Amino acid sequence: MYIRKTTKSVRGRDYHTYLLVESVQTDRGPRQRTICSLGSVPPAPREEWPGLVRELEAAQSGQLPLTEPSPAFASLLQHRPALESPPVSSEAGRLPPGDEEVVAVRPGRVSVEQAREAGPVHVGHQFWLRLGVDEVLSGAGFSEQACRLTELMTLNRLIAPRSEHAMPDWFAHSALADILGIDLSRVDDDALYRHLDRLHPKRAEIEAALAKREEQLFNLDGTVYLYDLTSSYFEGQCLANDQAKRGHSKDHRPDCKQVVVGLVVDREGFPKAHEVFDGNRSEGTTLGEMLERLGTRAGPAATVVVDRGMSSAQNLKEIREHGFHYMVASRQSERTQYLEEFENEGGWQALERTPSPTNPSQHKSRVWIKPGPDGEGPVLVLCRSEGREEKDRAIRTTHEKRFLSSLTKLQARVSSGRLKAEAKIQQAIGRIKERYPRVARFYLVTCPDASGQLSWQVDEARKHRAEELDGSYLLKTSRTDLTAEEIWGTYILLTRVEAAFRAMKSPLAERPIFHQLERRVQTHIFLCVLAYHLLMAIEKTCRDRKLHTSWATLRDQLSTHQIVTMVLPTPDGRTLTIRKATTPEAEPRKLYRILGIPEEPMKPVINWRIDDL
Repeated sequence: MYIRKTTKSVRGRDYHTYLLVESVQTDRGPRQRTICSLGSVPPAPREEWPGLVRELEAAQSGQLPLTEPSPAFASLLQHRPALESPPVSSEAGRLPPGDEEVVAVRPGRVSVEQAREAGPVHVGHQFWLRLGVDEVLSGAGFSEQACRLTELMTLNRLIAPRSEHAMPDWFAHSALADILGIDLSRVDDDALYRHLDRLHPKRAEIEAALAKREEQLFNLDGTVYLYDLTSSYFEGQCLANDQAKRGHSKDHRPDCKQVVVGLVVDREGFPKAHEVFDGNRSEGTTLGEMLERLGTRAGPAATVVVDRGMSSAQNLKEIREHGFHYMVASRQSERTQYLEEFENEGGWQALERTPSPTNPSQHKSRVWIKPGPDGEGPVLVLCRSEGREEKDRAIRTTHEKRFLSSLTKLQARVSSGRLKAEAKIQQAIGRIKERYPRVARFYLVTCPDASGQLSWQVDEARKHRAEELDGSYLLKTSRTDLTAEEIWGTYILLTRVEAAFRAMKSPLAERPIFHQLERRVQTHIFLCVLAYHLLMAIEKTCRDRKLHTSWATLRDQLSTHQIVTMVLPTPDGRTLTIRKATTPEAEPRKLYRILGIPEEPMKPVINWRIDDL
């Protein structure tokens, strides 16, 4: 449908009429059919006509408006003819339940229109309802409209991440309007940006309430919390964001400004708390703030597991002062004093973690527990891993080749006389050592040497000692009631945080960040975490039913289930349109059964229209 202006001249005077028309296919080709006259006064400025028609079509198909209707649209509704023909019911054009009317159609003119991907949206919406996110948002003071906008933005991050500017286009080309039963034609990027600002002050409240609901829904364990950090880089200069700074980039983008994201998850991988820090913050300085965020959410005498970047004595003391136990990997330098124990063949216990179907790599390790003095903490666990030994050796070998290559190039510059000032030579040596600290400690670099050139020699004893420690690491914990196997098994759960970061950065597309304002950056990351709640709930449900797969795989398998409009012309000049979901194929049907959600994402919407013969 569209609005057309017609002009008729009578006795030299022009008379204008505005018509609501639609294009129809006849035996004589396409024709325009007048639906009704809107009078001589335009219903709205010409640039608003397409939007008004989209709203009218949505209203006819039974979709509820997400925003209050405009005065122009309300006026247009007064002219809308009753196109529906019996036996269509008065409820949004749907046939009454159990109606079995037989309709003759012209099979040569049957067509299918407006195909929209429904499977991933259907699953995301059902888990949004299952987690009770609307109740959480309502408890935080948000209206029904704000709840729907939050769901729209979260489902976009879960299914097909876009910028706020591009989201409305994705809304229009997905089955969201059909499944949610709302009109999305008037949702634009300005509304989405404003909603980011409304969400910003409520992030912590929403996160805490949602985590509590998940604990009850999935019977989650509240005794172990895993904390780690990552970085997310920006596109642009970010002059309006004080948190955007250059620092150690885990994305390997030192050329870009970044923020540091801290995330706490439980032993199942469900998010408990997150925080956005300045891009140049070091790991150890963030721990106190995250412990405050956990607050009373943690279970009694819970254990906080952190990596070696937060293993300083001050951090461990801070964990204990907050009432938590700690479990941490000690810094590499601390292993040296236990070299004799690492080389000792006796007293070790062989362990092997059973691989999951999604991660077939086995973790074979040997552990040796060293209790604290008088049976008190900290308890030390010495660990040696076969896979880690190969990885450590490969990393060191690669770094050593690059380190020596850089020294050789610097030596050539000094020998050729292109670099003469000793201060500048020392600066160049310092930069190389800073770039490869893992191997630089084995080499003594001298410039100038006896010949006035650059030279170096390796400390073989120190290098050999490091080689002997390949694949070994030292765990430290205040828990005195655990076995070596239990300590080791709890520590390797840190991979759950790493998996969360991978999911947020890849399928949920947290990075790169294009927002320039600090509050919107923080809310963008919050929406990624909110989408990760849905992702974890979906994957957890699958795991509990013995299906070990990722959301990315599920999303691809569900994409074949669509919602379409069937157009069925009848011999009497009318056309029956049916908006409904396709019959799901075997794979989506299986997934719906495993996830415990209905196969039908929407009720069929049936309408009649009259064609010109």
